[in-house]
Amino acid sequence: MGLSYLKERGFDIATIEKFELGYSLDGWDHLLNKAKTSGFEETNLLKAGLILERENKPGNYYDRFRGRVMFPIHNLSGKAIAFGARIMTQDKKQPKYINSPETAIYHKSDVLYGIYQAKQAIRQKENCYLVEGYTDVISMHLAGVENVVASSGTSLTENQIKLIKRFSDQVTVLYDGDDAGINASLRGIDMLLEGGLNVKAVVFPPNEDPDSFSRKAGKEGFQKFLEAEEKDFIHFKIDLFTKGAADDPIKKAEAIRQVVLSISKVPDPIIRSVYAKESARLLGMEEDILLTELNRQLLKNQQKKSPSKFQKAPESSPIEQLLPGTPAEETKKTGPRTIKEERELVRILINYGFEMVSEEMHVCEYLLEEIKDLNFGTPIYQELLNHYKNALREGTIPKFDYFLKIQNPQLKTEVINMVAPTREISQNWESKHQIFSRREADDLPETTYKTSLKLKSAYLKRMRDELEEKIKLGKEEELEELLTMHMELTQLKSKIDRELGNVIPSRN
Repeated sequence: MGLSYLKERGFDIATIEKFELGYSLDGWDHLLNKAKTSGFEETNLLKAGLILERENKPGNYYDRFRGRVMFPIHNLSGKAIAFGARIMTQDKKQPKYINSPETAIYHKSDVLYGIYQAKQAIRQKENCYLVEGYTDVISMHLAGVENVVASSGTSLTENQIKLIKRFSDQVTVLYDGDDAGINASLRGIDMLLEGGLNVKAVVFPPNEDPDSFSRKAGKEGFQKFLEAEEKDFIHFKIDLFTKGAADDPIKKAEAIRQVVLSISKVPDPIIRSVYAKESARLLGMEEDILLTELNRQLLKNQQKKSPSKFQKAPESSPIEQLLPGTPAEETKKTGPRTIKEERELVRILINYGFEMVSEEMHVCEYLLEEIKDLNFGTPIYQELLNHYKNALREGTIPKFDYFLKIQNPQLKTEVINMVAPTREISQNWESKHQIFSRREADDLPETTYKTSLKLKSAYLKRMRDELEEKIKLGKEEELEELLTMHMELTQLKSKIDRELGNVIPSRN
């Protein structure tokens, strides 16, 4: 029965032997009895995941795999360490595939199906095709493509990526012709990039997968299709996310973010730069804008990897210590170096958030989008910002009077200081004491733009200073990465500081 099924799928005897395919008899204890008569103990069969113990019946065992075609999973040396098993019937109450459990010798996060049969071809072709299932791998071998492995329906893992990299720095991911499936598995591309691999992709026609399409196209047609349709991940992602985005700025912005997210995973800064340049060209945008977004994502990635380096001031710090007017030494000890810029951004929000910075955008919309990845380090300004966002969620752009309803007297006092009527004052006094006259309202786009840039510049300076301390104390093996980060931070801060002398650019 099992042999008939395999032949119906087009698997010849040579291929069946190559992958050691088999069949588990449809009975409760065929394997158990055969193994026992061959000298195997039940405890070892249980540990290997080949048999199961009946509930409430200690010592009563039965075969795990029954009436299924068997796909042995081999380690690098060719030894079978686990099994995948496909059901032969149309019984919807049973899962289509069942797999061996984790055992002392089988950890599914460390194994790729077909790696033993593919490793030599991967080295020779300097490329590894990555598919999803057992039959995809076998069908591609029948089509003359042997440098292929499968993740076996599980999410790709770091150890699997390291396994691929042992044989090639190039991987080509093959996707079924299903947009939902592609979007669901895109995280795998970012993981491959993060693992230092060069990534390409091929998408099959709708409702096709490597197994079905290889049988339909034939050996020569299948190989030509792979060669013709292969795209590097930049073109692949841009094509995927810009569908229907030509006249939709929101979709185009999302496409840019998705591409930048992937580029930020590339560990080599030179390759990142090349990808950024090519992406800017394909997206029809200025390279500097994409680089700015890329650097912001790199900082965000670093914060996730090393959160301790970017911790904000402790929430338990007394709020009075961080209010304007706090002695300089105390602020240095307890408050962040971004206190002035955080206060200024909140002040602009409260005074002008309801104003229009363009025909379609309020001041608050622009500022909150620009700082969405930043966490304030000053509790009082973070709390005011939280109140502001809560009001927006309730459908109101808050003005001065909204904040007078807050019960916290320190917050009220700070808001009053922020909106106190300004008098005609000299430019020297204005510069010295950071007090602004109504001239800031004459050009709200410029004021708003520069307010966000000043805050970003302050955050970058803080991060750079913290990196310098880490460089002084860091381990030698970390030095290259830290210096690269420091250079990128310095370049981004310099760009922002130069921009602070210019008017707001077009946001088309």
